[in-house]
Amino acid sequence: MIHEVIVTCRSTQGENQIAPMGVVWRGEDVVIAPFRPSRTLDNILAGGCAVINYCDDVRVFAGCLTGRYDWPLVEAEHVAAPRLAAALAHCELRLQQVEEDPLRPRLVCKPLYEANHRPFRGFNRAQAAVLELAILVSRLERLPMEKIESEIAYLTIAIDKTAGEREREAWEWLMARVDDFRKRQSKEGAV
Repeated sequence: MIHEVIVTCRSTQGENQIAPMGVVWRGEDVVIAPFRPSRTLDNILAGGCAVINYCDDVRVFAGCLTGRYDWPLVEAEHVAAPRLAAALAHCELRLQQVEEDPLRPRLVCKPLYEANHRPFRGFNRAQAAVLELAILVSRLERLPMEKIESEIAYLTIAIDKTAGEREREAWEWLMARVDDFRKRQSKEGAV
């Protein structure tokens, strides 16, 4: 099972990195598998740590995919990395092992510390729709446009029926990326 979270880490130069990512729990360990090349991969390998943030504000996911990285951070308790100030909960990780792979190495991490900050108030279908659109946006170059269009048509139902302000804002950011991609595709097709 893949859990969609926000991974935060820090470069050796002190630059914070915020990235939406799917992680897998393998027994007591957490496996993070960023694609190569990736700043997140470089930072976790160099620093040996990361934080997974459980966040219900889907604007963070959408924002990271649309160039909006200015989310408030605070220092983690036990690792040299930040955590999201708005996280419902977070888990601080120490890198234990690297399973090499030319495309997506598996970073096996040991949880050192977990904390809850706010209660989880339940699922919202629009939040799930935004997450699905964020995943589509991250794969625009690899998926056929027909699949993207059919997925968007279905996901729009949840946005129309259940979205709040945050979800609508995140949806708009992501749809702007999709629209830009469509325009680029049209220009390339016309050439």
